[in-house]
Formats: sequence, C-alpha cells, structure tokens
Amino acid sequence: MSLIDALAAALGPDAVTGPEAIPARNMADTTGLPPTRPRALIRPRDVAGVSAALRLCHAAGQPVCVQGGMTGLAAGGHPGPEEIALSLERLVGIEEVDPDSATLTALAGTPLHSVQEAARAAGFVCGIDLGARGSCTIGGNVATNAGGNQVLRYGMARANVLGLEAVLADGTVVTRLNKMLKNNTGFDWTQLMIGSEGCLGVITRVVLALHPDPGPVETALLAVPDTAALLAALRRLQAAFPAGLMVFEAMWGEFMALAEERLGLTPAFAPRPEICVLVEIAAPRARVEAALEELIATGLAGDAVLAGSGRDRARLWAFRETPYEYHRLFPRFAGFDISFPRQAIARAVAAIRDEAAAHWPDRPMALFGHVADSNLHVIVGLPEGAPDGAAIEARIYALTGRLGGSVSAEHGIGRAKRRWLGLSRSPEEIALMRALKRALDPRGILNPGRVLPDPG
Repeated sequence: MSLIDALAAALGPDAVTGPEAIPARNMADTTGLPPTRPRALIRPRDVAGVSAALRLCHAAGQPVCVQGGMTGLAAGGHPGPEEIALSLERLVGIEEVDPDSATLTALAGTPLHSVQEAARAAGFVCGIDLGARGSCTIGGNVATNAGGNQVLRYGMARANVLGLEAVLADGTVVTRLNKMLKNNTGFDWTQLMIGSEGCLGVITRVVLALHPDPGPVETALLAVPDTAALLAALRRLQAAFPAGLMVFEAMWGEFMALAEERLGLTPAFAPRPEICVLVEIAAPRARVEAALEELIATGLAGDAVLAGSGRDRARLWAFRETPYEYHRLFPRFAGFDISFPRQAIARAVAAIRDEAAAHWPDRPMALFGHVADSNLHVIVGLPEGAPDGAAIEARIYALTGRLGGSVSAEHGIGRAKRRWLGLSRSPEEIALMRALKRALDPRGILNPGRVLPDPG
C-alpha cells in the first residue's frame, strides 16, 4: 500500500487530496513566491488524525509542510513539490472560555478573529491582534510567535500562552493545557514550540491568558519632528499611562507620501512632518488631551489630531493600513520585518535612506513600524521587469546585522530568511537549535528547509 493510500485509510478519503485537486490556497502563502503543488494535501478532522498522519509520514521519512491560515510572509507554509501539506483548517473551535481563570482554549485552526470575538463576548480581550485576523489562525500565530498591533500592551504571542497541545514528528501527542500563571514543574517544552514555526512539532490546541477589557480607547495622530522626539514622546506617554498606552505606530514621511499622494488619503498635516505617529490610549479623554497638549508645548509634537468618533478613528487608522493597498501601486515589492534597539532606530532609518539613495533612488519606499517594541518595516516597490530584490535584501539585512538588529521582528524565518539567520544568531545558538531539531524530529520530516540555514 502506498503512503497516500495508507493516509486515506487512516484519516478517511475526504481528508486526503491528490496533487491534481489541491486548492490554490494550499499551494502558496502570502510571501509572493510562485505557487507549488505538493505531493498531496491532508486535512485531519481531529488531533487523532494529525497524530496518525505524522506517524505514517515519520515511518516513511516523508517531509511534511504544516499549514495554518496561509497568511505568512516568510514562506513557512509554502510547500515544496516533494512535501505533503498538512493543513489544520478543520481543527476549528473554541473549546472553553473560563472566566475564573481568565483563559480561553481553542483548537489550532481557529481564526484569530473568532478567538477575539469569543473573548470579547465573555468580557475579556485577547492580547494577540494583527491585520490578518480574519484569516490567520491561532495555531499559526503561536507557532510563529506573532506580534502585531498590541505588543506594546500585551506582548508577543508567547506572552499570551499558558498551555499547549502538540503532536511530535512521530505522532506522539503531548498535552499541557495549563491554566495557571504559576506552574514551575520542570522543563517548559511549550516554550520550545512557540515560535518554532512547526519545525519541532505541530500545535493542535492553545490555552490563552485573557485580559480585562481596558474600556474606552482614545485614538490620536501626532506630527513628530524627528526620531529623537519620537522616542521622547514614547517615554512621556508610557510614564503618563503605564497600563493604558495600547498602540504607538510610527510612519515616516515616505510612508505618508505614498498614502496621501498615491493612494489618495486626505493629508493628515500640512506641511507633512518627518514622522506621523498613531497612538491609542485607554484613559479618560481629558487626560489624553492634556498629555497631547504637553507634547506639543514641549516640542515633541508639532500638532495632533484626536479622533472624536468611530469614523474619525477609522480615518486615522486608514493611514497605518495602507500597506494592504500597495498591490495597487506596484506589481511586486521587497518587504522587510526587522528590529533594532531603540537607540539605533535613528541610525537604521538614516542608513536605509542612504542605501536607497545610492542603489534604488527611483523606487517607492515606505518606512513604518511598531517602534515601541523596536520593530521597523521597510517596503520597496519593484516595477515590472525589475530584478527580484535580492540585492536590496542583501543590503538591508547587512546593515541590520551591523547595527545589532534582528532580521525578523515578528514574521518568523521560514524559507525566506533562513540564510540570514546568522546575522542575528551566533553559531553556538544555531548549533543548539540544530540539536533540538534532531532530538524532536530525528528524521527531519517537519517543515524541512525552514528556519535553520544550510550547514557549512
């Protein structure tokens, strides 16, 4: 019996799809690589099915590509032609919301938006939030240690996870659906799974810590003269609202020019400042107004707009969400998700601008990021027929390494960035990662060719 036949017998024929009938969505994630048809697609209906599938693939030495919502930007879910795609799209459901423990337990394929809605219905907030909330899955969020808009207040995905269930490469199911903040009982294997991008095991259930609803949130847009003022304004707001500052999103002039001149948004300020900052603060409006007035009085902001309605808030957020419209401006782009120590952000922005002026002066570029958590995004538009951006990539990652930054702030490594991992991790760290991979996946079937660079 062939492996495909064995999988169909174990999981049911409707759970196994041959290469000719594989849907397009399972052949490519959102990284932008050409679609690839895997050897087969398996979609287990439950954890037992995931276990059976991996047990058979492990015995056969069959490489497996683990897939969630296919919203990744590092080619982690992009299958190879020799791989079997294992999609968790059928493992969907909120299994429990426990108000006493302030936890939520969900199957890994549950969309993030569904998790957020379930938390909200119970009077809580889910601390994980990102733009792809409608299609990304909670298992994928945890497997990649996703960041997003609320990292400043609630931390990365890792900080929001109390317990996990995962299936190892040989089909063994390991379960630690912990709900307690204090549970100091030996090695915490769950932390190894978080951010491992499916290379050490397949996450099937997640227990999230929920947060109290912060109440009404005020939204404002600030005009800031430079990066020094940006960081000073951040420190002032954090001191004034230690638990209330939810969002601090910086958008440099190039970003705002694309939003206003190319995408048609009404200019936020005239003249356009060096940096616009979108902030959200959970605090009484009068206190927020006073804090903004102080920033203007001290020269840390030249102007500010405070939203007076939901419509105003949407108008301000529209600037930050314009990258989702960049496909209208250029057919392809080189995108970067990097981070720097705060004190190096000004040097990083200057260095990126210098590289752009010297090597791609005529291409549109956007600089923006979460900043409060050190994250900087860079997008360079590539016109039709232009090279694939490899030279731009090499220069951006090289300067990231020189400034002590990270080649991946929140999107993970996947296939796309593994050759650059050594710029942010030491040889000893990479050797330790390899040892962990060998221990948990001795046959190397789980997401091969991802995260770890080629040896030698």
